Amino acid sequence: MKPATIGISDSKSLDLRAAIPSVLNNSVVVFSTNYLPMARINIRRAITLLISGRAEPLDLQDTKLVWILRSPSVAIEVPHHIRLKTTTAERLWKLPSVSRRELLRRDGHRCQYCGSAKQLTIDHVIPRSKGGTHTWDNVTIACETCNHKKGDKYLNETAMVLKTKPKAPMHPTVAFAEQFWQSRESSV
Repeated sequence: MKPATIGISDSKSLDLRAAIPSVLNNSVVVFSTNYLPMARINIRRAITLLISGRAEPLDLQDTKLVWILRSPSVAIEVPHHIRLKTTTAERLWKLPSVSRRELLRRDGHRCQYCGSAKQLTIDHVIPRSKGGTHTWDNVTIACETCNHKKGDKYLNETAMVLKTKPKAPMHPTVAFAEQFWQSRESSV
């Protein structure tokens, strides 16, 4: 079957599938029953939730946009935001243990003193020899140079400053909600 084309002649024809972006490539933000943004899902899953009655459209004040999907017999309006109607038991999320991989993820694969991405090591802000613990709020990622320069000293004994304060990772839903609202504030 030949794809639909537009144009004056075959040499100047354009494939319509390439010219029109697919609505199905978009995503929808899902809110919990208590209006907490939980995740971003693909539009197919959003349609399933809307048709089955497990979700309802959610209109935020500044967004009245919807995608319209048409079939031969039905036209479905899919909003950019939906809210779940039913409450599901929240999956338990436990704080991951302190590991190199989780520290690198938290600190963005960057030294927290100089910003370098090479020769990264784990640094204890309060040295273990001086009573520091191996916990989320006392470990950070540092390059070998900064780690060696800091050595076995407290931060106030050196001229070094942390770019971010070490803290435990957040629950994924809370992190998504925070990111969602920050992006909305920056777009206003």
